[in-house]
Amino acid sequence: MFRNVRATAFVALFCAVGGPVLAGCDEDSDSDAGASTPSTVASARTSDPDPISGTVKITVDGRSVNVSCSGAAAGDRPVVVLLPGLGDGLDKMADFQKTLSEKGRVCSYDRLGEGASDQPNGPQSFDSTGKILTGVLDRVAGRHPVVLAGHSLGGLIAARYAPAHRDRVAGLVLMDATPSTIIADTKTLIPESATGPAADLRAQSIAVYGGDNPEKLAFQDGKVDSAGDIPVEVIQHGQPYLAALPEYGAGLEKAWSEGQRKWLELSSHSKATTAPNSGHYIYVDQPDVAVQAIQRVTAEAGK
Repeated sequence: MFRNVRATAFVALFCAVGGPVLAGCDEDSDSDAGASTPSTVASARTSDPDPISGTVKITVDGRSVNVSCSGAAAGDRPVVVLLPGLGDGLDKMADFQKTLSEKGRVCSYDRLGEGASDQPNGPQSFDSTGKILTGVLDRVAGRHPVVLAGHSLGGLIAARYAPAHRDRVAGLVLMDATPSTIIADTKTLIPESATGPAADLRAQSIAVYGGDNPEKLAFQDGKVDSAGDIPVEVIQHGQPYLAALPEYGAGLEKAWSEGQRKWLELSSHSKATTAPNSGHYIYVDQPDVAVQAIQRVTAEAGK
């Protein structure tokens, strides 16, 4: 969505907080995550599901979900599953997925309300979004372990999902993931008395958090639960674009950084990385940093 719009520094701030839902955050892209004609298959957890090649539609909990898989399984290495940010479909990650699939099996999907997947029946929570994720994993990985690699809201969803699903999530890579305290951070750092662009950002962000977004997903702040000792890499942007917001930007940038460090509590085997030349879209600005992190986590998780 919002194709052919080049983001300014202030628009980039909107992207970080609310995704392309709030402003023109998407970069030009004509790529597709798969070449096959979409078909419909049922979601069922099995030890050996038929491999998906290209883009297909599967049925999860009665809803049509657009899924793309590429690359071949490499021994016991987990399947990598990509989770885009809010307002992004799997096509946004197509080039990134193609690069990753040179070394192993990689899948991505459109959450309900995004891309070519069905619209949600009603308001969604992290629990209902996690239920769809479980159905996708059943189909693309069966009982094989997975590494979840999420960007922005996709990272938040992955981080919320992993602690309760240690039986299948073998590793995490969070690419500038939305912090676990994003609502409180926004309300505290941009006060109700703010005016101008800051007031607009506060109001629009709070509306997005409340469910005014394509996924109808209502956010909730929460503590960071433990996923045990699985390998986790947290990648943060290196270009401080959040500071572009006059008066409140420096505080937002600091809170975002603290939120990234907080995600390290997910595991006793976690690591922080910075993409020095990247804004919010790390896998677009510095894909090599993200690719190397996913390859490291996947290799460790497969041991």
